[in-house]
Amino acid sequence: MPQVPAPLRLLLPLSQTLAPCPLLHLSRRLFTSSSFGRAASLRALAYRRHHPPRRGNSTLRKAPKEEMAGGGDKEVAFNRKRAEGRDVGKRGSMELKARKLNPVNTTCYVQILGTGMDTQDTSPSILLFFDKQRFIFNAGEGLQRFCTEHKIKLSKIDHIFLTRVCSETAGGLPGLVLTLAGIGDEGMSVNIWGPSDLDFLAGAMRSFIPNRAMLHTHSFGAEWNASSSQPKDSVVILNDEVVRISAMFVKPRYPNGAGSLNDIDMKPGDTAIVYVCELPEIKGKFDPAKAAALGLRPGPKYRELQLGNSVQSDQFDEMVHPSDVLGPSIPGPAVLLVDCPTQYHMPELFSLQSLSCFYEDSSNQRESGKKVNCIIHLGPSSVTKSVDYQNWMKRFGETQHIMAGHEIKNMEIPILKGSARISSRLNFVCPQLFPSSGFWSVKPANDVMENDKSTSLEACGIVSAQNLLKFHLRPYAQLGLDSASIPSSFTYKDIVKELVSEIPEVREVPEQVLKFWQNNANVKNIQPAGSLMLMVEETWIGQKSAKLDGSPKHPRDNQEIPCCVEDASREDMEITFLGTGSSQPSKYRNVSSVYINLYAQGGILLDCGEGTLGQLKRRFGVNGADEAVKNLRCIWISHIHADHHTGLARVLALRSKLLKGMPHKPLLVIGPRPLERFLSAYSTLEDLDMQFLDCRNTLKPSVKAFLSENVTGSATPQLENTMFAPGSRMENYNRKPASPRDTTALANFKEVLQESGLEILYSVPVVHCPQAFGVVLRATEKVNSAGKVIPGWKVVYSGDTRPCPALIDASRDATVLIHEATFEDSMKDEAIARNHSTTKEAIEVGTSAGAYRIILTHFSQRYPKIPVIDEVDMEKTCIAFDLMSVNLADLPVLPKVLPHLKVLFKDEMVVEEADEIQEAAVY
Repeated sequence: MPQVPAPLRLLLPLSQTLAPCPLLHLSRRLFTSSSFGRAASLRALAYRRHHPPRRGNSTLRKAPKEEMAGGGDKEVAFNRKRAEGRDVGKRGSMELKARKLNPVNTTCYVQILGTGMDTQDTSPSILLFFDKQRFIFNAGEGLQRFCTEHKIKLSKIDHIFLTRVCSETAGGLPGLVLTLAGIGDEGMSVNIWGPSDLDFLAGAMRSFIPNRAMLHTHSFGAEWNASSSQPKDSVVILNDEVVRISAMFVKPRYPNGAGSLNDIDMKPGDTAIVYVCELPEIKGKFDPAKAAALGLRPGPKYRELQLGNSVQSDQFDEMVHPSDVLGPSIPGPAVLLVDCPTQYHMPELFSLQSLSCFYEDSSNQRESGKKVNCIIHLGPSSVTKSVDYQNWMKRFGETQHIMAGHEIKNMEIPILKGSARISSRLNFVCPQLFPSSGFWSVKPANDVMENDKSTSLEACGIVSAQNLLKFHLRPYAQLGLDSASIPSSFTYKDIVKELVSEIPEVREVPEQVLKFWQNNANVKNIQPAGSLMLMVEETWIGQKSAKLDGSPKHPRDNQEIPCCVEDASREDMEITFLGTGSSQPSKYRNVSSVYINLYAQGGILLDCGEGTLGQLKRRFGVNGADEAVKNLRCIWISHIHADHHTGLARVLALRSKLLKGMPHKPLLVIGPRPLERFLSAYSTLEDLDMQFLDCRNTLKPSVKAFLSENVTGSATPQLENTMFAPGSRMENYNRKPASPRDTTALANFKEVLQESGLEILYSVPVVHCPQAFGVVLRATEKVNSAGKVIPGWKVVYSGDTRPCPALIDASRDATVLIHEATFEDSMKDEAIARNHSTTKEAIEVGTSAGAYRIILTHFSQRYPKIPVIDEVDMEKTCIAFDLMSVNLADLPVLPKVLPHLKVLFKDEMVVEEADEIQEAAVY
């Protein structure tokens, strides 16, 4: 067996007890959904005491081992090709779907997809449904998760149209494109349409989307009309036998100093689009008597005439035309989608010449006979309820108006019912870790209420949008609104009543959990200041006969409570998990994001996956989340994979908007260098108001040297261009001086540390993909009431990684280690191939480092609600759930709570990740 060279051996051992191990060269293409057996789709209960190693359900088979080191029973291995970015493998063609159209559609409707209706963070999407085609208008953050929740099949979507190109309307596109690309052997793609600003978004997305074939974008602008007789404010972008879709451009006109309006200050992303969807006319009723009189026998020729084709008479030497045998035609239904985001867009909207043919008081309308059956308004209520906008709506006559813009009354109706249900159940059992949602008792600010008191809507012909509300277009006899699909409303009390009925024994759990906090408070109150306190940790679940009474059984680990925890107040620090899933959003878990709440000293985001802003609003309420965003000190991103950063643009854009006109500094974003390319390209569309700092400039030696010196020309930091721990054979020794821009960002970085009350924040190279990092945050020391100096708390976040020595060293004596645990222990082969960790490996990292508490996160979406965990490993470990908040003062009782949560999931099964994807995207 070949020996691993010494420098590489430094990378491999997990601890002194673990031996070096093989490096596996694997391609990610080995891991397609087809390789998961259906027999493995439903496995043992999520809580297991002891389960034997499983064979046969792993997607990893006989992988070649190029470099190995023998000895020892345990292994720490990783996929080097993936870590170096060389696991490209064979790419699918990503060809667009070609569907056979059905000109005589039996069913057609438009439907409100209520993404963002409760959180007010993103634009609702609109589904235009035909028998053989699907169209979606706008793809804000959360669309993919919404479709999973409501069984809307992503693979059936043919076209996506954007009413604006910004984070509010397109934040969900990157994740959606990547999910479609992973379906089947060849992958799927979708046509994406938008104004010319779409080119900027596509360019930005290509900085992290690996295959250009995934993006089929089609931008349109005024130049399309150069040789057209159409008005210059309109362009037909799709016209087939099923539907004709045209777009009209609405640009803002900003007031200038002279009191007139102009668009000089307009930037890409400001242009809004009005879409007109017109179905073909409905042919008149076929008259068999007229056909017989013209010499036609019943048969296929009847069908041809109904389709609009002329035929030869069977008895006479003449052609029979459709008009000879059909009654008068009925104009086809038409739907308008109007996005008027600001008052500055209204003058242009009201003056669109292309809409004049639909106005009831217009001569063009009388000549053309066109009528709009339904208008969906996507603008905010502050615009759509204005007097001018209401008068404009009246020009369409008897038309059904659906007001789909943000309204305060929608905030009490959770759109993601499954997630709200599980969060409410957790809140009932343990409100200390799972505070109530920010929406159950919504008390809007006065200014918001004033907007709702503006001009009231007329009852006739105007309705407020509700989630999944439909307007039928075909069959013509059903033309109109359909509320049958609207989900039933529910309250927190309804969920608790259902829970108690379903699991009667859960009634006792809240009181049992409360005792942990009462005992912890009593111990703190009687403990002399500055003395050492020992706490006996109880086993995770104990024997079958163990009761949930809080009494310790078979203590295995006596550990001192750190001074920083013992002396903690509830305003020191709190960790809120905004997303605890991996890869893609699911029904119960959003993708990665952790919010470190420093209270009076602001907050820090660690990773910012899609939907992070929505999760902040679900946790803190709309106003509370806005305050959290305004008070952010920095955002730290671990690596360039989309599930860790595609919510970043939405957070940055909102912060810029909230702080506009107020004195503030650009927000510091620390991340891998490829992320800067995305943000730089995207900032053409929206003002992100951020300053970027490369993670390689925040490695521990660089940060320590920088903090000990002033940033001057003579002390320019060196940029460390490395993926792996120093000393490994795979370290890249290329170094170059940091740019002046990095030097400025470093100066801002120093201010951020001071304002946040942090002694240090530094990045740690980990083993996952090129430029992947973990992070360490350590608070400054403080003096307690007895005059004793108390060391600051230390939080370590792993990002995505295999177990590695650099992270273990960084986690020494951590107060909290937040470590990814993507796979269960029996799936170690997959963990190695994808450079992730199993639950046991994550716990061993924390144990080896002497971390006080370990919180596991980033679970594969194959575990819908709770991952598979061996209870024997849980003495100082807890599982993270979405919207869970862990206060520094609550760390002593944290491991005790998890056994009591198991009652909520005792009947839960584990499903395969592939099944979840197929359910949402294929069937």
